[in-house]
Amino acid sequence: MVKEKMALLQMDQSFMNRAVNEGFSGGEKKRNEIFQMAVINPKLGLLDETDSGLDIDALKIVAHGVNQLREQDPTRSFLLVTHYQRMLNYVVPDVVHVMIDGRIVKSGGKELALRLEERGYDWVAEEVGVV
Repeated sequence: MVKEKMALLQMDQSFMNRAVNEGFSGGEKKRNEIFQMAVINPKLGLLDETDSGLDIDALKIVAHGVNQLREQDPTRSFLLVTHYQRMLNYVVPDVVHVMIDGRIVKSGGKELALRLEERGYDWVAEEVGVV
């Protein structure tokens, strides 16, 4: 099962003989996080800025892993925190929420993420009266 999960994330088998994140690149650390989640198999996965520091190839691998985990168990949920649209090009969100000062001020579909990418966040703050 572990080797199967490693293959899902294109991880080298030698990683099994290393301490957690020892000598890993940024992309390898992110893949390792998704790998750990795949092995632990939680009902809720919190992915906090998983796309931060990833090159496009690593981003695609990580997104593929997340998508596979979603498909394997439709009762599993993910909360994906990101500030950039690019991750959402590969992991299509069911719902997008915008938070300001720790509270959700606007929600919508993937179109909201596209609008944020185009216009930034200021328009949301103005719309909800938080300036």
